[in-house]
Amino acid sequence: MRIVSGMRPTGKLHLGHYLGVLQNWIKLQGENECFFFVADWHALSTSYEDKLNLKKLSFELVKDWLCAGIDPNKSTIFIQSHIKEHAELYVLLNMISPLGWLERNPTYKDQLAQIKNKDIHTAGFLTYPVLQTADIILYDAEAVPIGEDQKPHLEIAREIVRRFHHLFNCEIFVEPKELLSQTPRLLGLDGRKMSKSYNNAIYLSDTPDEVWSKLRAAKTDPQRVKRTDPGNPEVCLIYDYHKAFSDEETIKKVEEGCRTAGIGCVECKKWCMSAIEKILEPMRQKRETIKDEEIEQILQEGEKKAKKEASKKMEQVNTAIFEISCKVE
Repeated sequence: MRIVSGMRPTGKLHLGHYLGVLQNWIKLQGENECFFFVADWHALSTSYEDKLNLKKLSFELVKDWLCAGIDPNKSTIFIQSHIKEHAELYVLLNMISPLGWLERNPTYKDQLAQIKNKDIHTAGFLTYPVLQTADIILYDAEAVPIGEDQKPHLEIAREIVRRFHHLFNCEIFVEPKELLSQTPRLLGLDGRKMSKSYNNAIYLSDTPDEVWSKLRAAKTDPQRVKRTDPGNPEVCLIYDYHKAFSDEETIKKVEEGCRTAGIGCVECKKWCMSAIEKILEPMRQKRETIKDEEIEQILQEGEKKAKKEASKKMEQVNTAIFEISCKVE
């Protein structure tokens, strides 16, 4: 299948991104034709006031991808704003997208209620799903890897495709299907959502000292006050991290040792540190070898391929709209 997905360049990636997104991308790139893009225009939908250095953040994002295992020989990697056809299709789709569809989007309503520290009452934020639709259908994506919360956006995308085909009496877009991630969400070290703003994340670029400092201070079973107190691993964040990153033998030792007070929390965290380091240490080694010039070349090659696909699709779109006929190769 052809897969399209993107990430916003708003900061360093953490273990939650690795577990919930990147591991899935790595698997998909081995079996499908993948287009992975830096969604820098999408970053502006909520962070337009933050004066982000989008070029630097975009390079850092791609570096994290490469360190995690995204292979430019298997995947097309590019920056959204470098392919102007995204904006062109976004404008045209906005002309036909009913306002009610966007206002009823549950993600839009939820974020309006939750985000209080930013002014997101903008046209760009409201029409975020329309730009997302353009990103996807511009490349004839057959499937899009998403989390459960993104399902309404993909349904809007399918509705926009059907409306376009009906209005212009043609069928030039593929209706994308969702690939739902089965990975459970990894919480931050304080029990809240893992987020840079909460200062509760372990980043893919953290040093061993930084990782240990964060793990050592992480919440555990509140009922286990003394070393000799038995605990309940099911209410311990570190146990969740073990289930995500440790092998079966270690997980079994942690569960038994916690319930019987056979191990202490510090020992448990050290085992967790060891499992996480098996993932992060190879990334650090690769990070040392990646230069900005290499990232620039990877992006240029990816943009050539993306541009070719996007240009071809926009020829079909403009023919359908402005010549009232549809020429599909």
